[in-house]
Amino acid sequence: MTSEAAHAGQTSRQISPDSGALWTEPGAWTVAPGVHRIPLPLPMDGLRAVNVYVMETEQGLVLVDGGWAIPESRALFDSALKTLGYTVKDIRRFLVTHMHRDHYTQAWVVGQETGAEVSLGIGDKATMDLMHDESLNVDPNLSRLIAAGASDLVELWRDNMPREDQPVKNYGMPDVWLDRDLVIDVGGRPISAIATPGHTQGHYVYADTEGGMLFAGDHVLPTITPSIGFEPAWVENPLRDFLDSLEKVRAMPDMLLLPAHGPVAPSSHRRVDDLLAFHDERLDQCKDAVAGGAGTAWEVAAVLPWTRHNRNRSELGPFDAVLAAFETLAHLELLALKGDLARTDDAEGTRSYSLPAVD
Repeated sequence: MTSEAAHAGQTSRQISPDSGALWTEPGAWTVAPGVHRIPLPLPMDGLRAVNVYVMETEQGLVLVDGGWAIPESRALFDSALKTLGYTVKDIRRFLVTHMHRDHYTQAWVVGQETGAEVSLGIGDKATMDLMHDESLNVDPNLSRLIAAGASDLVELWRDNMPREDQPVKNYGMPDVWLDRDLVIDVGGRPISAIATPGHTQGHYVYADTEGGMLFAGDHVLPTITPSIGFEPAWVENPLRDFLDSLEKVRAMPDMLLLPAHGPVAPSSHRRVDDLLAFHDERLDQCKDAVAGGAGTAWEVAAVLPWTRHNRNRSELGPFDAVLAAFETLAHLELLALKGDLARTDDAEGTRSYSLPAVD
């Protein structure tokens, strides 16, 4: 599978060159002068940890992402800062890559405690608004499953998916909405904030081009690809956005890859090239599946290989099955947008795909 969850076991066993240990090993690991990586725990998540990056400046600390606002994460966060000679009171700003709980919630909580400014991409506002909409009583993901032709997953999703146990109160709105590409002065260090929609619509990466470092969030990961199409606020062509964002990052100088999940890697270009090649192959596989008679995203997903072990769709667990439906739908939608496939919608909202008619 292409998703984060699918290759989690492989990722968690990777050694990071900054620590010389498993990348999940707790601590504050120096990746460059004045820049440190703090892995924070993700209990009950196959990825095991999320990397938070600390930049030391003359005006205080600036962090990329903040971790998940749970006690075990906060304890290691405080301990790691202490080994560097700091506390949360020394934090001046959080540059959050996107609104997922393992990146955003602890940043927001600490920001409320200390006055540290929290920035987030404005593309994530639609999902944040949905989360705060008290009138919303239907999970938006259910209609996405119907669109994918995976109606048999609807009850499975309701019954087996873990309920969101992160209080909405920890998802307060940011202090700053980033609405364009810009350069941020981080205590004399110019950091480029680059919008990279795809994993979420509001995803940003942060680049220290002078220092040759790319704080990539979940946009470019060293051993896995991010989930695409799994976002409460409907996005019609998330894969198109993701691939465009990859090309955007590829046009920048090659940099040290500082990912949110996984070890530090030497080349952002090399990994972007791998991701682009993977999705080219996946698009071809989807088109071939439709040519072979598969009509819906769920039917196409049954034909595709999943995980590095080339598993069948039927072998996936409930959560990965839902991701498979959404990711396949995203690939088929891009093929339809390009004119490589034709799409029809039935009365229930299920989308079916076929080869375009030949004149």
